[in-house]
Amino acid sequence: MPKTRSGGGLTGPQQAAKFLGVAVLSGAVLAGIALPAAGALGLAAKGTVEGFDEIPANLKTPPLSQRTTILDANGGQIATVYSRDRQVVRLKDISPYMQKAIVAIEDARFYEHGAIDLKGILRALNRNAQSGVAAQGASTLTQQYVKNVFVEEAGDDPTKVAEAQQKSLGRKIRELKYAIQVEEELGKKKILENYLNITFFGQQAYGIQSAAQRYFSKPAKDLKLEEAALLAGIVQSPSRYDPVNDSEEATKRRNIVLQRMADTRDISQGEADKAKEIPIKLKVSKPKNGCITAVSGAGFFCDYVREVFLSDSVFGKTKEERAKVWNQGGLTIRTTLDPQAQESVQASVKEHVYQRDKVAAAVTLVEPGTGRILGMGQSKPYGFGNNETQINYSVNKRVGGSNFGFPTGSTFKPFLAAAAVEGGMPATQSYPAPYKMRYPESVQTCSDKPWVNNGGFTAENENRSEVGPYAMKEATAKSVNTYFVQMLEQTGMCPVIEMTDKLGVVQGDGSKLPESPAALSLGSNGISPLTMANAYAAFANRGMYCTPIAIKSIQTANGKSIPVPKSHCSRAMSEQTADTINTLLRGVIDSGTGEQAGLGSRDSAGKTGTTDERKNAWFVGYTPNISGAVWVGSASQQVEMENITIGGRYHGKVFGGQVPGPIWKDAVSGALQGKPAPSFNTVHIPDPPREEDPEDDEERPDDDKPGRPGRPGGGQKPWPGISFPPDLIGGGQNRGQSNGGQDGGGSGP
Repeated sequence: MPKTRSGGGLTGPQQAAKFLGVAVLSGAVLAGIALPAAGALGLAAKGTVEGFDEIPANLKTPPLSQRTTILDANGGQIATVYSRDRQVVRLKDISPYMQKAIVAIEDARFYEHGAIDLKGILRALNRNAQSGVAAQGASTLTQQYVKNVFVEEAGDDPTKVAEAQQKSLGRKIRELKYAIQVEEELGKKKILENYLNITFFGQQAYGIQSAAQRYFSKPAKDLKLEEAALLAGIVQSPSRYDPVNDSEEATKRRNIVLQRMADTRDISQGEADKAKEIPIKLKVSKPKNGCITAVSGAGFFCDYVREVFLSDSVFGKTKEERAKVWNQGGLTIRTTLDPQAQESVQASVKEHVYQRDKVAAAVTLVEPGTGRILGMGQSKPYGFGNNETQINYSVNKRVGGSNFGFPTGSTFKPFLAAAAVEGGMPATQSYPAPYKMRYPESVQTCSDKPWVNNGGFTAENENRSEVGPYAMKEATAKSVNTYFVQMLEQTGMCPVIEMTDKLGVVQGDGSKLPESPAALSLGSNGISPLTMANAYAAFANRGMYCTPIAIKSIQTANGKSIPVPKSHCSRAMSEQTADTINTLLRGVIDSGTGEQAGLGSRDSAGKTGTTDERKNAWFVGYTPNISGAVWVGSASQQVEMENITIGGRYHGKVFGGQVPGPIWKDAVSGALQGKPAPSFNTVHIPDPPREEDPEDDEERPDDDKPGRPGRPGGGQKPWPGISFPPDLIGGGQNRGQSNGGQDGGGSGP
């Protein structure tokens, strides 16, 4: 309607504001409109125009919270997440029936009055005076919109929501002041559009588009007359008029709306009567909110994306800023998740480990050279029921993972080998590697103070037949624990710490790795599968480490792009060192403990790991174009995997190559199906010369022959480059958590 002006240069709304500035604050108008008397509020009738004018004039309208859509790398939908299920639509995309129905029932004179309906106020005053109670209000559609803005601004803070909905004279006055501003700035059509997008329609549906989808599984533009009347009727009391839970009450309310539409001549009486006879026919779509609805078992990846958003400073300097943006929603987040890889991960997990098993499996796949997370899944589904969990076993605690990650066993050994080779150790390095030995008397740390073996800790190999001497290639393939303990004594701990720092290896709680011989030689630290997969990716990438990323791009509801975290790549080791590790770890799959993970003609490398008492079993491996880690165990670390059935298969003892290995093989094979098969850069590592020992010709009892035929036994003669305590193969009372499998492992001091 055109704006009118009168004396003094004031518009109609401005004159109304001046009138209400006196009337409202004096209690002459609102005292009887759905509010207690002014006296009951303890307000004196001393308000003035100046008091009304002191209220800030600018209503800061927050953007409406909407659903956020998370997509995979190809644009397929993974899940939708939201604090409020809302899809904002234009007025032209809302059924005309809906527009007429909401106006008819909520504010029939909407197009005739300004921000405040003085005629409605007088009518309400009269009726309330006759009834003796505050039975009727006189809020216009504009005032209701303003109130909803305050509620929206309160977000999920229950205290602020209660304040926004409080029936107080002060709140009512604020609504009136802002309603005048809104009418001046927006106009009727935009107010109606905003109102229909902000209003709550029950059943977790905010806004008319979500309401139409929830109750009728159709867009708002396709609502029929009787459907629009039903939804318009819900607004006054979403719980009372909920058609899902009380069809009879909802029908009565719908028919009231239809009759009101006839009374206002939006429809004919005949149309109203015909619509009243139609029974309510719902086609309810259940709320599909959150990562629990994610496809292809990607719930944990979905949750990881959310945690990354809430924790990364790229999205806001403070936690509160980031949470506000996330809760506001309306984002379209395209992730790095490869649908083929994700489906392969989930299929492999389901095939090898059942949801009801005593243990769980977690798998993460990443892309060398980019840090992109391609797949992430586990055998215990994302959820709240039996054998379900919301803990993401693949990631660190900060982003939804377990408290401390999981001990990695011998899958840690390649980091020690990389540090040794990078420091100049030849790949032909040989050590006695006895079956059992004490940890060295002391090992150099990053400080001047060395670690001292005061506890008499010992390490041993999986089998008594595993007795050196061994060179690096064979020791890696067979995962000989004592070989790597001896390697650590020679290298010291600082080069290993420096190497793992460059590879982004931290404990599951995000803390730096401790300087402990058992941790740095046999893998007693708790580390996440994502961390392990991404560190091994640097071997495939010839020594270049790239930080992991899950998000490729983000667009806001209005199509604006916002910055996302980028992968940062840096050199962790020389190309020569990485090529050497590739050669060593290819031998694990070709002829070592990881043979069951072999991919046939496709180049692959990896390492097995099993910890003490077989509480954790690992396989971490890679090809030139994918790297993945598989962990099997119990989150509580209480299940010992001996005489156990996993995935319907009985295992006397679980080894890293036996259960995690095949999971890795199937997951990676499916992820790479139809993809190129490049080859590794490797180096030639010659076999060490075989030494002849005169004693080998002598007859000795079997129990005095811990070595293999033709090899020195027990490592009892000195070897160059390293010194050992006299009781090299002796005891000590405390044995570290060692060798939990043919692939070694463990923890200890």
